[in-house]
Amino acid sequence: MKKIVALALAAIMLLSMTQVFAEEKTVLTMWCIATESDANRPAYEQAIAEFEAAHPDITIQWEAFENQSYKTKIKAAMSDPSTLPDIFFTWAGAFLGDFVDAGNVYCLDEAYKPFAADLPEVMLQNASYGGKHYGVPLTMNIVTLFANMDLLAEAGYEAVPTTYEDLIACCDALVEKGIIPFGCSGGETWCVTEYLEPIIEKTIGYEALNEIFAGRGTWNDPAIAKAVDIMQEMVTKGYFDPNGIALGNDQVKANFIAGEYAFYQNGSWNCGEVNDGEGNFQVALFPVIDAEKATYGQVIGGPSDTLAVAATSKNPELAAQAAFELGKGICHYGYLAGSGLPAWTPDYDTSAVKPLVAAVADIVAKADGMVLFGDTAMSADPANTYLNFVSKVYGCEIDGAGFIDSLTNALQ
Repeated sequence: MKKIVALALAAIMLLSMTQVFAEEKTVLTMWCIATESDANRPAYEQAIAEFEAAHPDITIQWEAFENQSYKTKIKAAMSDPSTLPDIFFTWAGAFLGDFVDAGNVYCLDEAYKPFAADLPEVMLQNASYGGKHYGVPLTMNIVTLFANMDLLAEAGYEAVPTTYEDLIACCDALVEKGIIPFGCSGGETWCVTEYLEPIIEKTIGYEALNEIFAGRGTWNDPAIAKAVDIMQEMVTKGYFDPNGIALGNDQVKANFIAGEYAFYQNGSWNCGEVNDGEGNFQVALFPVIDAEKATYGQVIGGPSDTLAVAATSKNPELAAQAAFELGKGICHYGYLAGSGLPAWTPDYDTSAVKPLVAAVADIVAKADGMVLFGDTAMSADPANTYLNFVSKVYGCEIDGAGFIDSLTNALQ
């Protein structure tokens, strides 16, 4: 009987200790866009598992949201900061800058110091405001022209066209063969910018486009109208999948990988999925339209994907440390999986990096200039206005003159 009582007491004590441990465990909440279909999902899962294994007293409670709906959600939460999670995904540039200006983001200067040796200061520039750091960069990406070389070969091309004239001739040859040159999601306007912004950049040059996104330049430029008309001509000539206007990006990407389009222009975070698809794929950049103002090596992109900490977090110092550790892990696993180039200096074996990722890294290494994605480089209200008119371009509701007139009147 004494043994039974002793065992019962021991069990009760063990249960009590377990409950105390559970009560002492800290929960950090996090929002991101790494949904089940997102290329970065595995990187998040691995990084979070690694973090929790290293910190058994901390649990990361995270939720993932679709890209476009998340932009609405995070902006709405900023109007009531008490609803923000401890850590949240954001895009750098003016997108995060608006939140910083509102006083809703925790400064990361102190938390950054232990990680400075692994995270170059230059990678934090897009998430720094007033000389202070507010974001942890994950991977960096650029807009990439993916090409299905098997389909190009059917049209008589052994290489991706590097001049605008050759690209147009290639598209005409593809159409003659019954092959759709481009796939683009009209259901997600940011995908349309992945086509329009490189076309504008290769027409007016990256410096001019940077100035416009920063609010220092003017949209009232006939060269921009020309660039918009070029894209619309590509639409009306049948270069784009007519069904794409109603499709989401996941479906368009799947169609490209399945061989339904010759080209797919989107972020380099898609390299892993494209690389692993069945087919002969290569990566390139959209060619130059005006050689007096632009060069082939001018790209759209840069360090943008970021983790930030809410100023309303109950554990801001702990959340800041977690954000850096998670950021390093997400970068690590994302790079190896092909969902982005590293913002952090790799301290691991990179021999297994996918060929398309290595090819994009070479493009970045040779880049002449970068322009951050427009909808993150611009503040919230101007970005929404800009996206509204971009969607009208793809739907051929306004032409180039209407585009520049509309943006000039609305924003300047």
